[in-house]
Amino acid sequence: MQSMAATASSCSCAASRGLAAVRRCPSPSLVLRHAVFSSSSSCCPAAGAGAPVLPLGIRGGRLLLPCALPPDSAKNGASTRKTTTVAAAAAASSPSVEGGEKPEAAAIPRTLQLGAMILVWYLLNIYFNIYNKLVLKAVPFPYTITTFQFASGSFFITLMWLLNLHPKPRLSLQQYATILPLAIIHVMGNAFTNMSLGKVAVSFTHTIKAMEPFFSVLLSALFLGQAPSLLVLGSLVPVVGGVVLASMTEVSFNWIGFWSAMASNVTNQSRNVFSKKLLADKEETLDDINLFSIMTVMSFLLSVPLMLYLEGIKFSPSYLQSTGVNLQELCLKAAIAGTCFHFYQQVSYSLLARISPVTHSVANSVKRVVVIVSSVLFFRTPISPINALGTAVALLGVFLYSQFKKAKPKVKTA
Repeated sequence: MQSMAATASSCSCAASRGLAAVRRCPSPSLVLRHAVFSSSSSCCPAAGAGAPVLPLGIRGGRLLLPCALPPDSAKNGASTRKTTTVAAAAAASSPSVEGGEKPEAAAIPRTLQLGAMILVWYLLNIYFNIYNKLVLKAVPFPYTITTFQFASGSFFITLMWLLNLHPKPRLSLQQYATILPLAIIHVMGNAFTNMSLGKVAVSFTHTIKAMEPFFSVLLSALFLGQAPSLLVLGSLVPVVGGVVLASMTEVSFNWIGFWSAMASNVTNQSRNVFSKKLLADKEETLDDINLFSIMTVMSFLLSVPLMLYLEGIKFSPSYLQSTGVNLQELCLKAAIAGTCFHFYQQVSYSLLARISPVTHSVANSVKRVVVIVSSVLFFRTPISPINALGTAVALLGVFLYSQFKKAKPKVKTA
């Protein structure tokens, strides 16, 4: 009896110590299980010393719970878990031997995709300039052609939004009022380009449009306060000199075509500069694609009354039949030109989101060379050696400009 009383007393003491540990420990469940396990296994045998442990679910059975680890064991366990986590992360980040891809192998499809996009960009530019020139030769009405091109773009933009291919913008009236001047400039830039293409050769128009960097530097300095570096200014010398040399020896030279191309340079670069200022406001609902899309739709709405006022309805069947133009062939060429006009700009924006601005500028310089060469071959444009030299010098200056413009100045260290 005395031994049983001593046993009961020791069990109650152990239980008291276990409850006290529960109150002090931040993890009461672990200490409680340890206390119950210690008291039951060492102090209170269920069926006497050496009695077998009954299975769980049977009355009198005991559950051997894990006890709390000592400090050294806890440190070792934490170290083990940390090592296991690092190893698992390394295994997840590194590709497997059987099914993983090497970084070089993963970069090959991306390079092929970018190469295909650049090729499509060039082809769309070539087809646009060729078919647009053919339409302008048959129907010399640049405002009407410009309106038709904006109508084609508006159709595809509406289709893009309806099919949820790109998020729809939600703008306020103030934002629409801000974009309105950009749309006006956009109309003027494309109208001047079509006026130039209708008066002079495609190659000469694009040679003059190679002076876009000159106006970009000038307008950025005036409106954005961006001072160009000496290298950038130096790259403009061959641009201007090459355009002057090509203009002096151009067979199809026309002052209307020349000044129209110059005006398109001013308006297009003004649009780009003001677009940068607008996007610098970091509007959450406005990105590059939506800004261009809204400008295109607004430009179409603005160009319709301008076309009716300056040229009237020139695409009426009766008028076109009176001029002897094949209506079906003309509409097909105009549709191809309008489609290429819209999608080559969309591909350009998509490329800009995937490659660096320097790479995009270089690709744009090469694109101008491709367009000039293809138009000379297609239309069999007569070109003199001095004219070819001037064009080459101007394009070389554009290439140098694209390199120097994005070069980061070295920071001087004390």
